Amino acid sequence: MEWVKKLYGTVVGLDTAPLIYFVEERLAYLPFVDPFFEAVERGEIQAITSTLILTEVLVHPYKHGDLGLAQQYSRILLNSQNLKTIAVSPEIASKAARLRAAYGVKTPDSIQLATALDANASAFLTNDGDLPSIPGLQIIVLSRIPAQP
Repeated sequence: MEWVKKLYGTVVGLDTAPLIYFVEERLAYLPFVDPFFEAVERGEIQAITSTLILTEVLVHPYKHGDLGLAQQYSRILLNSQNLKTIAVSPEIASKAARLRAAYGVKTPDSIQLATALDANASAFLTNDGDLPSIPGLQIIVLSRIPAQP
């Protein structure tokens, strides 16, 4: 996919939804997330996300007693070579507050965006079409990517 190739050699911030679509194999989004995560696995893209993602992705497996799925998420997020999960530092928390103040984004979104900015990401992969434009950070919304023939 052309949009994934444009990200080669860059750092990309990762929101929760794309990871869920990939791990839980959501058919509507697999044609988009599979090439992205394959490129991450090969080291062509460095993905970063906040530890907040663990809170978000583990709710469903814990609620339904699916410890295998919970372990799969934890393994991917904590042990992948080209997907780094970054703890919320005081600097990231402050940057998140500034993003909330400037753009009115929700706290989880501001933390994810601040984490991406702190890691010098050039793009942020999400499926949240309500995220604002952030200078220096291309927001890539999965549902807005044109389907490939």
